[in-house]
Amino acid sequence: MISANEFVKALSLTVLVPARKEGFNISSAELNRPGMQFSGYYEYFAYERPQVIGKVEMAYLDSLDDDLRYERLRKYFSYPIPCIIISRGMTPPREMVQLAQEHDVPIYGTNWVTTRLFVNAITYLNHELAPRSTVHGVLVDVYGIGVMLTGDSGVGKSEAALELVKRGHQLVADDVVDIRKVNDNRLTGEAPETIRHFMEIRGIGIIDIRAMFGVGAVLMSKSIDMVIHLELWEENKVYDRLGLNESYTTIMGVKVPEIVLPVRPGRNLAVVIEVAARNLSLKKLGYSAAHELDRRLNDMMNHNA
Repeated sequence: MISANEFVKALSLTVLVPARKEGFNISSAELNRPGMQFSGYYEYFAYERPQVIGKVEMAYLDSLDDDLRYERLRKYFSYPIPCIIISRGMTPPREMVQLAQEHDVPIYGTNWVTTRLFVNAITYLNHELAPRSTVHGVLVDVYGIGVMLTGDSGVGKSEAALELVKRGHQLVADDVVDIRKVNDNRLTGEAPETIRHFMEIRGIGIIDIRAMFGVGAVLMSKSIDMVIHLELWEENKVYDRLGLNESYTTIMGVKVPEIVLPVRPGRNLAVVIEVAARNLSLKKLGYSAAHELDRRLNDMMNHNA
């Protein structure tokens, strides 16, 4: 359920007609402009969406005589509409206010033009209605790449993130990452509000990254572009040394590039994570060092054949 107060605050709306309900049962991040319904067509009516009334819809209502306008609006309000938003600072007709009060439908107003209202409302609803999941890990922004560190407790995730913060990167979440699936190909992560900006370092305890390093050392949320799984080094395990084969992990149905990074004394994890982030940026631009080396070796062998 979408909170009515949060909805009004997020979109900077003015309450024109209040309602007794505290929220809306909205299931999709889409809006409806009821021009066809005002003209009497109801075969396809997305009544479950927030209703946006712009200049065209209001001009049409104003063109109707009082009795016909009331009948059209009475039919319109017979559906369980979550709310109505009127753009361009326009005033709702007297009949609309009366019927909204009778059916407990809130009416909101905004000075935004209809297009801007659509963009902001859909962005907000996409964020609020996105599927969510919670994972154990650390999320940091490294050179603009959202890197989520995973691994067993005590493997060194927080210590690596702390070193990255010292090197000028930004912490998003430590220990617990709340993940949202904002679309079919994109995940974003953030920290739960109660532990936001805090980090646990064994032997020291809880530290406040924002208070210690400044507001530039933290981010509220970040896309998850890469997962780096930290694990203790196993002598007999074969680790990828070339990077020719891409590895992925699936989170909430979204494929995310994954690297398994072995941890052992003497390895500077922060530097390795920085290199991994930069390497991913190059791959997104179409350049892969491993494939370039493979191409050069093949060219050399073909030349010598």
